[in-house]
Amino acid sequence: MELPAIPNRIETITAFKQNSGMIAAVLPIHYPRSLFRAFDVLPVEVWGPPGTDVSHGGAHLQPYVCSIVHNALSFLKKGGLDLADFIAVPHTCDSLQGFGSILLDFVKPKQSIFPLYLPRGNRPEDLRFLTEEFRQLYRHLSGLTGKKPSEEILLRCIRREEKADDLLRQLYEKRQKVSLSNYSFYHLVRTREYLPAETFISIAEKVLSRKGFDNPKGTAIILSGIVPEPMEVLTTITELGAAVVADDLACCGRRLYASGKSEQPFRRMAERILNAPPDPTRGNSLEERKQYLLRLADQTDARGVVFYDVKFCEPELFDLPRLRAKLKAAGLPSVQIEIDLNDPLSNQIVTRIGAFLEILG
Repeated sequence: MELPAIPNRIETITAFKQNSGMIAAVLPIHYPRSLFRAFDVLPVEVWGPPGTDVSHGGAHLQPYVCSIVHNALSFLKKGGLDLADFIAVPHTCDSLQGFGSILLDFVKPKQSIFPLYLPRGNRPEDLRFLTEEFRQLYRHLSGLTGKKPSEEILLRCIRREEKADDLLRQLYEKRQKVSLSNYSFYHLVRTREYLPAETFISIAEKVLSRKGFDNPKGTAIILSGIVPEPMEVLTTITELGAAVVADDLACCGRRLYASGKSEQPFRRMAERILNAPPDPTRGNSLEERKQYLLRLADQTDARGVVFYDVKFCEPELFDLPRLRAKLKAAGLPSVQIEIDLNDPLSNQIVTRIGAFLEILG
């Protein structure tokens, strides 16, 4: 089954700006989409991008910094973010925190920079802290745009994003009946990185309304890690006889945000992020991650986990040895793959994934 027509990033940005909107280039991972939209600013995420000449940013970064940050800085310096009016940098990890500091103190692009601090827990004080962070971001955006969206506008934007995320969750829940290949499914899911919520809602509703779904064929696996690049890895997994039935990817499954409960908009936005699935960049424990992955496997009959990670991703790689050991002890095998965003999918990676699938039987 083919997807409905989906505009790409440049088409989306161009159309949004033609309607007097503005663009925020946003680094990974968590941020308040609805807050930007309340100011008529479309957040467009920057996951690298892949295949960038990193020499443009190499003077400012150590070689062991992950390729997401290397590529983002090089992409910015060669003009790749010129269409953006703002740049938002969540302090997801040390590398992204360093990236934000470089933009503020050294490179100093033409765009305004918004650092965004995320708490490493889900205690009452963490909720208060993140709520105030979003208030501060509101003040920054208000000062730069001259707009002051009301609470009513903020809540309307929040509920629109909640509707989009509810449809995203439905796609995940029905993924074994939605007749989309591994590649097509994640092509659709990843449009949440740049499409306006209302556009995503329209596309997702069309896909979910189709009849005659078939269960996917092949060995059921969970894909975990940061970002599935190159996206051809998903086609390769299909060719090797496997179906990705669930994921724990930073760009996808870790952002299955539930609706908030508070009627206070800043608090509601904070609730959504803090109650997201476990994520090492938000300080969730190994036990929480283990239990979450085991539940995914139980719900989907997945037989193993492929950890597909960007090299030098410290938050991710620090936990992996113990996490994989815990999963193995619980009867869920896994394999670890490390990639650089600028490298093609190598024969070695294909062989390792294929060998793991053979073990699963």
